[in-house]
Amino acid sequence: MQSARCETPVIELARARDARRLVDYQRRTQLVIEANKRALARLFQSGVIYSRVGARLARDLLLAHQHLLKVGDLLSRLSEKDAPERFDAEAVYDEVQALLSRTTALTARSEGVLARR
Repeated sequence: MQSARCETPVIELARARDARRLVDYQRRTQLVIEANKRALARLFQSGVIYSRVGARLARDLLLAHQHLLKVGDLLSRLSEKDAPERFDAEAVYDEVQALLSRTTALTARSEGVLARR
């Protein structure tokens, strides 16, 4: 009499960690995009955009939006099946982190300008 053995699935922790990291960056990117849009909307609604400081800030926020589009593109490349073989994921995550930090700083600066007005 043979005992029935259940096959236990093997989970690759590195792959699960990479997937979780990708989802985390996608979520953070979406939050930063929303904050950027709110900051641009507040510049328009308050009329600050028509000042020199506001126009410069709006330009910077639009540049930040371009950075966020680039972040989205980089993250979508990482989510492709053969992505790790094509390029270094760590370098991409470093670039994504730098772009997110820069965009967050620009958004915070816009909040400061709006708070003073």
